[in-house]
Amino acid sequence: MAYVPGVALLAALVVGCSAGADGNANGADSKAGSPTVSPAPPGKYLTLPAPCRAVPRSTLKDLLPGAAELPGDQQDKVLRGSAAVTYDTDRKVGCSWKSDAPSATRSLSIDFERVVSYDPAVSDDDRADTVYAKKEKAAGLSSSATPGPPDEKDKKSEESEESEESGKAKDPADADATGSADPSPSESSGGSIDGTPGSSSSPEEALPSRILDNLGDAAFLQDLPKKADSTAQHHTVSVVFRTSNVVVTVRYAEQPALITQVPDGRELQEKAQALARKLAETLSE
Repeated sequence: MAYVPGVALLAALVVGCSAGADGNANGADSKAGSPTVSPAPPGKYLTLPAPCRAVPRSTLKDLLPGAAELPGDQQDKVLRGSAAVTYDTDRKVGCSWKSDAPSATRSLSIDFERVVSYDPAVSDDDRADTVYAKKEKAAGLSSSATPGPPDEKDKKSEESEESEESGKAKDPADADATGSADPSPSESSGGSIDGTPGSSSSPEEALPSRILDNLGDAAFLQDLPKKADSTAQHHTVSVVFRTSNVVVTVRYAEQPALITQVPDGRELQEKAQALARKLAETLSE
């Protein structure tokens, strides 16, 4: 009889443990009042457009001088474009076009990147904004900072990212964007946009690289005039913008046939921006 209380106590403990197990099985929270984390909202876009059909043929004919004069089959081939190699068309797609005219060669490319965040605490839009911000910084621009030359540490970082992004040596346009010495005539006054022609500039001096307004959620333009070789100049304009969780890049370039010819930087910028705005409108539909 001396052991009966011990048996009763053991039975009570077993019953108590079973009750606790049943409580957990029924979804009872043993840590009442603990905070719950709501997943961040998904991005607006779940798919991407077909890139080689994203630009109307009429627009391509305007952007690619010489294409309209080609015979039917050759014209169709040029305007059809070449799709970029990608392994996930729901995440990244692109297309490029190129046309040769007697005076110059024009090339165009567009890229769409749909950003997805795998962190439930970070939304797709916020993750896309980070991707866009890296591109903006690599261009030597910043929409959140006061314009001015960066410090030495930031400048080195930007130069490194620019070199990695382009896969080429740093050119004079990149130096201008980061505030280093020997700026172009249009940027020597700290980012002037008056387009005053200089001794080495075309009659239509391009505006400098800059943040753009009223294009998607954030946008910038990077102007890269440079001497490609000893025979002719080469001028590239890039417009990058973000709308929700999609980042779009438009690159438009001209390579004159003769060294005496200089690309019209303003025209390249205007047409690149006009196309970027059309693409933004198409995505919003």
